[in-house]
Amino acid sequence: MSTKKSGRGRGKGTEFKGLRAQDPYLEREKAKYGQPLPSREFIRQVLEKEGRPLSFGALVGLLSIKEDELPLFQRRLGAMARDGDLMQNRREEWCLPSKLDLIRGKVQGHPDGFGFVVPDEGGDDLFLSPKEMHQVLHGDRVLARISGIDRRGRPEGKIVEILERGLNKVVGRYYQEHGVGFLVAENRRINQDILIPRENAAHAKPGQVVTVEIVSWPSKHTEAVGKVVEVLGDFTGPGMEIEIALRKHELPHVFPPEAEALAKKLPKKVLKKDWKGREDLTQLPLVTIDGETAKDFDDAVYCEKKGRGWRLVVAIADVSHYVKPGDALDTEGYSRGNSVYFPRRVIPMLPEELSNGLCSLNPQVERLCMVSDIEIDAQGNLKDYRFYPAVMFSHARLTYEQVWSWLSGEAKPGKEHKALLPHLQNLEKLFHLLLKNRQKRGAIDFESVETRMFFDDAGKITRIEPVQRNDAHKLIEECMLAANTCAADFLLKNHIPGLYRIHEGPTPEKLQALRGFMGEFGLQLGGGEDPQARDYAVLLEKIKSRPDAQLLQTVMLRSLKQAMYSPDNAGHFGLAYDHYTHFTSPIRRYPDLLVHRAIKAGLRKEKPLKQPLAEIGMHCSATERRADEATRDVEAWLKTYYMRDHIGNVYAGTVSSVTSFGIFVALDDVFVEGLVHVTELGQDYFHYDQTKHWLIGERTGKRFRLGDRVTVKVVRADIETSKIDFTLVEKPQHIKPVQKAEKRPRRKKTG
Repeated sequence: MSTKKSGRGRGKGTEFKGLRAQDPYLEREKAKYGQPLPSREFIRQVLEKEGRPLSFGALVGLLSIKEDELPLFQRRLGAMARDGDLMQNRREEWCLPSKLDLIRGKVQGHPDGFGFVVPDEGGDDLFLSPKEMHQVLHGDRVLARISGIDRRGRPEGKIVEILERGLNKVVGRYYQEHGVGFLVAENRRINQDILIPRENAAHAKPGQVVTVEIVSWPSKHTEAVGKVVEVLGDFTGPGMEIEIALRKHELPHVFPPEAEALAKKLPKKVLKKDWKGREDLTQLPLVTIDGETAKDFDDAVYCEKKGRGWRLVVAIADVSHYVKPGDALDTEGYSRGNSVYFPRRVIPMLPEELSNGLCSLNPQVERLCMVSDIEIDAQGNLKDYRFYPAVMFSHARLTYEQVWSWLSGEAKPGKEHKALLPHLQNLEKLFHLLLKNRQKRGAIDFESVETRMFFDDAGKITRIEPVQRNDAHKLIEECMLAANTCAADFLLKNHIPGLYRIHEGPTPEKLQALRGFMGEFGLQLGGGEDPQARDYAVLLEKIKSRPDAQLLQTVMLRSLKQAMYSPDNAGHFGLAYDHYTHFTSPIRRYPDLLVHRAIKAGLRKEKPLKQPLAEIGMHCSATERRADEATRDVEAWLKTYYMRDHIGNVYAGTVSSVTSFGIFVALDDVFVEGLVHVTELGQDYFHYDQTKHWLIGERTGKRFRLGDRVTVKVVRADIETSKIDFTLVEKPQHIKPVQKAEKRPRRKKTG
């Protein structure tokens, strides 16, 4: 048998002998590489079987590695070491970390200087002392071993090897002391200062916000060294809180040139050739109903009576027609995962040419869409549905306030909207049916207060107001839920791989804690060992008129897991659906774009594109959490800045959280949260009971519990840390009145 000596080496027809021929992943490696090497799995298997560390030469001999393969094989072993699959001992022999009782994981820093290794394989976190943390930064991946047990009974770790650095850029404040420059990171989990030599400081001035690139990593004996690559400006400058959050949470916010170029090549309007294979819905009076400030409209609705039942049409922007798998727009959309909505600024998932233009269902223009055409019976049950691509024409861009004022009779539509009113009234009638069906199904409906911030020209808050959802808002939510559950049903019935939006019920541990807590109040959650959403809904209905309803609801909510994306349909506990997905927002959520592609493949009877859906689901769940954390940071900074003008004011509030170091209080009307430190609670030793959600005084028996009503004074608002401090007011004082303004609705996320 002859082999080629040029190009990529051996072809797919290469035959291997000896141990190497037993590689169970050989065919995969042949398909993937022109010159296949032993698979990672097989290399680990060989080391496992040998039961001892092996030198490079021994591995080469065992696996029959040819001379021309040596550099590639060396590179593979190096990549496996970087990933923590292998490591070399002091004798430079290759061995398995698991045989050395090493734990692979990610470093999670703590503002107080210590940290933890969060194991990749699950299990208890390893505590890292400040001394161990000196050589790593938050986000690094390491191999560590258990070195003992700390005084609190936690396994303590020692870092053996740093596998991968998590950050190469850090945002923070630049300072100088005694001629030495350094960065204090905005991310408080990075406790170490990063040194910045004079020649690396660019034109940064002390106190300014900068982005620093790390040029030398920390070690046991040296600090990290950085270089200023971007000067953002003064800490209190307009919009600076968003610029910091973008970099702190590593949110992609600048589109790469390839994505920008591709977006600019797209047409400005729907082309005639794009009509092919689509149904014409341009005469159907579809409308969009959104908030006043919305700019991206990805859903339009229409409803008509059909016999004793109803026809609901939900048209969603056909983003998948323009964003193709693997192109620059798709790659960037996946990286971002979702749009991020900050107060006064949006970081879109796709460039504005798409998000606010070609893929936004703007009024009075043709747009490509994917349609969920749903048949609903007189009881509000989904009887049948049909998905199809279409061309639509939005007959109006309406707001929740407009629609609600017409439906409630507060106002009448103008001449241009008069013809739409009967269709909107149909939507309202259908909404009440769907709502009854939702209650019958037993979906959980936790009540929450949403707020809206109002700003001055400098970008700082002038006031914070509560927003209440009216029936126009809820109407759209029910339409989206119907379309999403039909999309999930389509994937299941047609055996099409896709991403589901799953929400699992409580773990046995959380369920036990919840039952114990509720038992103290004489309440019981039904459902035995396997409670359903209906059991939660029944209990919520029972407690809603109680004075401690907020406390009980909060504890119930915390017993549930977070919703996430997964290729395995586990149902949606909170919404009481056996199957559910996200279909209705492909402009701003990447999973919705994937679902559109999957449905199109099913309609064309094509095999869907093979994708690592579990990995994509984990990534998109992570980008969703990243966006939430970034928006919380921005809101916390803005609220802290706002409260600087309210130092000394006294407010009534509710205990919103209890910790070992104090109680957090949410102020009435102001909708700002701050901390009453444990030292401010009184002359006593207070002990935290996590199960009962309270702090209790050892001597006085005084208790502070989640949901308690308190009166507090604002004593500190530190914008450096975005922390607001209160003290308790024992004696009645004048409580600062808050001017209430008109309440405005805002769209709420649905699952």
